[in-house]
Amino acid sequence: MTFTMFKTLTAALVAGSIGQAALSAPAFAGGWVSVTYAPANARDAGALATGLHVYSLYRGLHGASIRQLGQGNAAGIGQNGRGNLGIIQQEGNGHSATLQQNGNDNAYGIFQFGRNTDTNVVQNSDGGGGATFSYGW
Repeated sequence: MTFTMFKTLTAALVAGSIGQAALSAPAFAGGWVSVTYAPANARDAGALATGLHVYSLYRGLHGASIRQLGQGNAAGIGQNGRGNLGIIQQEGNGHSATLQQNGNDNAYGIFQFGRNTDTNVVQNSDGGGGATFSYGW
């Protein structure tokens, strides 16, 4: 009977130490939220592209532009075609973004704020448009 009692006591101690380790682990507090708008028709895509072109004129941007404020950010834009506009703007730390445009007259903007967001977009069309807004904490 003492052997059974010893096994029960040992099992209780092991279960208690595992539970304590789980309770003392730090909570993961990071994350991000992202909203993407990709127009479903040419009229809406044209309206979004016009807005991005006005924004690029206001900021003095041309064709492909990456603007980063913060530390540890990485971004890249690749364009195959003519008349494409690609904008990546990152404010904060630890962001990552890529934009690949294949086709003509596309416009896309990636805007990331806060920290540690990650956005990767590929446009394969002519006259397409879209925008992604991300915020990380």
